[in-house]
Amino acid sequence: MLGSRRHILGLGAGVVMTGLVPETAAASDSAPLFKVTPSLLPVAGQAGTFPVRRIYCIGRNYPDHAKEMGGDPKTEPPFFFQKASDAVQIVPAGATVEHPYPPLTNNYHYELELVAVLKSGGRNIPEASALDHVFGYAVGLDMTRRDLQQAMKDQRKPWEIGKSFDHAAPIGPILPVVETGHFTKGAIRLTVNGVVKQKDDLASMIWSVAEQISKLSESSELVAGDIIFSGTPAGVGPVVRGDVITGHIDGLPDLTIKIV
Repeated sequence: MLGSRRHILGLGAGVVMTGLVPETAAASDSAPLFKVTPSLLPVAGQAGTFPVRRIYCIGRNYPDHAKEMGGDPKTEPPFFFQKASDAVQIVPAGATVEHPYPPLTNNYHYELELVAVLKSGGRNIPEASALDHVFGYAVGLDMTRRDLQQAMKDQRKPWEIGKSFDHAAPIGPILPVVETGHFTKGAIRLTVNGVVKQKDDLASMIWSVAEQISKLSESSELVAGDIIFSGTPAGVGPVVRGDVITGHIDGLPDLTIKIV
């Protein structure tokens, strides 16, 4: 058996040497088997759209939220997770978009966040130049199946199922940084049915957007199309069908969804 396997491997090597590789090259040039619809985000005031490559999210990036989630903001290093790129749900400015309550959960939470979207990237990006890679900003919600997340934590298993699912990342229109500048401070506030649930200032972030970009680029190459959910303030909590969530960040269009 070993001899025959060596013979087959030898034949394989011979295939490469005798110039039959073009068949492989031809296969790489063939058309896709099926079409995958990309996630495209609207840009305020522009006809073009922003294509999403990856969605990164930082955890526990406001001191009071870190505490409410059982962390220590003074000692905990930054950590990140990802949502699927097709988890975005577009929320036009001034609209109230219906947001389906997801399956498998009885404890569905909101998390309001400033979203930074990148026009370029690289590896080991210095913090001092990190903001040069930002195309713009938007308001986003990191919707979370909290009971599933906690169950996976308790079992010491990955908790992606709690964070990445259909419509898990509602996001408003992008405002280009050339028009707004960078968001290093300003009110961030979320209401449910008109009642304030989250309220803080962007200046309270433990890790700034620049620091997040720099840190992420140490482990993965960042490229144009990557977006970063930059953390949520304290006050996360559950919603049910019929609830209306409005997210506000000074200088950006409000985001409003209704749970259905």
